[in-house]
Amino acid sequence: MTPPPFTLHRGSRPLLVSVPHAGTYVPAALTARLTDAARALPDTDWHVDRLYAFARDIGASMLVATHSRYVIDLNRPPDDHNLYPGRDTTGLCPVDTFDRAPVYRNAPPSPAEIAARIDTVHRPYHDALAAELARLHERHGTVALWDAHSIRSVVPRFFDGVLPDFNIGTVGATSAAAGLVAQVSAVAAQADGFTTVVDGRFKGGHITRRYGDPSRGIHAIQLELAQRTYMDESPPYAWRAERAARVAPPIAAMLDAALVFAGGSHG
Repeated sequence: MTPPPFTLHRGSRPLLVSVPHAGTYVPAALTARLTDAARALPDTDWHVDRLYAFARDIGASMLVATHSRYVIDLNRPPDDHNLYPGRDTTGLCPVDTFDRAPVYRNAPPSPAEIAARIDTVHRPYHDALAAELARLHERHGTVALWDAHSIRSVVPRFFDGVLPDFNIGTVGATSAAAGLVAQVSAVAAQADGFTTVVDGRFKGGHITRRYGDPSRGIHAIQLELAQRTYMDESPPYAWRAERAARVAPPIAAMLDAALVFAGGSHG
């Protein structure tokens, strides 16, 4: 049975955690068209929903995608324009993996297929995200959107060398107020044993750019987390509880800073 394109937990505090790339569902008909490399879903943001499970306990809303990014990438605009001009990136319906291996055995998705995936997966996720942001904004006046991602720490296609642990994206300090960015960045920088960069290679994707509107009291931040901090970066991409236990507290502290900024520190 085909799952809905997302799960949504509605919280009471002014924080929405979006997890657009942790989904692993691929329809059987599409799986049959994928290469062996793509069937392993190597570019998934593995276990991110598990890592952020605490967000529900602190009263945040949480929106989690169910479908793989190989079905459609929810952090790309529906017109598929490149968010990083001049830089290599994968598209709305990826045709190659982060390692440039083909996703499809034969023909890539047709324009009609892509339009259908937008209608059945992409648009419903964004409709739910927009509606939940509107609900929290109406209730609290200010709301923080935290777009939660992870990626292998070495992906030469996108960046040189080894990625820092915490990659905070604010679209060049435009998607969130400077005060909030400073507070979140300070928390990350103080986390013992972890490295941090703000608006480095990952400045924020479609979700951060589309919804962040500080002038209206909607503050969006993307965190691209190096996967080595909580899991094995090679198949079978195992969760490592001891690593996750170390990285979860500074992430929780960053979310708490966002809540305090949004005026939700007391529930």
